[in-house]
Amino acid sequence: MEPTVCPWCQSEIVWDEEIGPEDTCPHCSNELKGYRTLSISIDREDEETDSEDLEEDLEEHDEESFGISEDEKRELQRIWGSDTENLSSLRTVDKYGEDHDLFAFEEAVEAVLDEQEEVPECFHCREYMLHAGTQRVTEEGFQPAIASLLQGPVLKPPFDMNVYVCPGCFQVQYNLAEDDRLRLIRSLIQKKE
Repeated sequence: MEPTVCPWCQSEIVWDEEIGPEDTCPHCSNELKGYRTLSISIDREDEETDSEDLEEDLEEHDEESFGISEDEKRELQRIWGSDTENLSSLRTVDKYGEDHDLFAFEEAVEAVLDEQEEVPECFHCREYMLHAGTQRVTEEGFQPAIASLLQGPVLKPPFDMNVYVCPGCFQVQYNLAEDDRLRLIRSLIQKKE
């Protein structure tokens, strides 16, 4: 059987001869037959394009040009919100492009990301997040949950959290610092035994 190349992650997929090809990529879990390219021309004289005009243009052409079914439209609405909200609205940084050199900003972001050990993805816009620092959580600002199985708190303060900021939409996320992850694992294993 001839290998397939995933249009999303560019991975070469060699299918099992007995099972045959599937509808999704085993590497990135994206739909293989649903790959579409969306081309929007911006040849208008006026720079301020009304979002309603753009929606009407897309609605007129989506079924013919893009092959988007009603089910796919509903799924996109479920994922991205209302009809009027579009993907570019998730990248808040774009609104600062007139006053700042966003190309230099993107280069700096890439350089910082290259130095990071962990590079989580933003839950909101899927950009890679910058490690902004560590925040200490003390008993004063934290009420631990008590698990009956453990007969005590799941996570006992003080502990540290890694703070990540998204360079695209400026959302902030936290995760447990490495030492405290290990402490939590050991604590749960000991309590279980």
